[in-house]
Amino acid sequence: MAIWDGNAITFATSGTVGGTPYGMFVDINNTVYVANRANNQVQVWLQGSSIPTRNITTGLAYPYSVFATITGDIYVDNGYSNNRVDKWANGTINSTVMYVKAACYGLFVDINNNLYCSMYTENQVVTKSLNSNSNMWIVAAGTDCSGSTSNTLNSPRGIFVDTNLNLYVADCGNNRIQEFPSNQTSGITLAGSTATGTITLSCPSGVVLDGNGYLFIVDSYNHRIVASSSSGFRCIVACSGGGSTSTQLSFPQNIALDSYGNIYVTDRNNSRIQKFTYQQRSCSKLFCIKKHRVVIVDMNIFFVTIIYLRNHLV
Repeated sequence: MAIWDGNAITFATSGTVGGTPYGMFVDINNTVYVANRANNQVQVWLQGSSIPTRNITTGLAYPYSVFATITGDIYVDNGYSNNRVDKWANGTINSTVMYVKAACYGLFVDINNNLYCSMYTENQVVTKSLNSNSNMWIVAAGTDCSGSTSNTLNSPRGIFVDTNLNLYVADCGNNRIQEFPSNQTSGITLAGSTATGTITLSCPSGVVLDGNGYLFIVDSYNHRIVASSSSGFRCIVACSGGGSTSTQLSFPQNIALDSYGNIYVTDRNNSRIQKFTYQQRSCSKLFCIKKHRVVIVDMNIFFVTIIYLRNHLV
């Protein structure tokens, strides 16, 4: 069973990421991206760096989320004031790739190059193909009105799309995680309210799925990170309640994992980024750590932050 050190390392403080950070991403090279809403920018740390090595600022207003692809393209929410999603390519060139009605609390690009935006205030997740020149989108989940039925959402936040193009939504207002099978608008509750035998959630704000089908969930209003396993759901870090110590979180918002299995969390109300170090050393079906590198055991591994591990194959 995977284990993480309960004493987190503060990766970045409020002096760097500003007040109440929300979105974050870690790419295949362990580059960390943080959406700094307070200063209208996205900050970038290369692996091993303790300070940002790059700031993306052009035209941004209160960015909530960020996503980076294997090709190095960076997608940034710019919906709060400017009603769009922007793309940075080749280091500096930026363009608008999607027009939206509100801020995207979650962004994701799937293996077919479809971009998804989770619009919290609109109770919808929308999507469009990045292979198309059109900026128009279609509804992937939810309607214009909030609701708790299988085809509605209430203030959705983080999102994830697996290799089968199933969409997972942190349905904050309904205290549940919803799965929408590929091309379906009716969801299945995997965790939280109405899902018997799972776990009680309070405004989940982030979700990641691994290659074995295990969920990692940011249980925001319970100030903790929980995950599923072969024996059910459990709290994995910050299990003692909200606070500001190294073992606690206060209204965490987003989660990312690097290629070593370490967990990064945007600790919103403490205005910091926390890193929980992966401790397990024995191999499992998911992955194992050997000589401080990831050794692939199951080729279906699909963490959002290690979609392609070609640089770590041994």
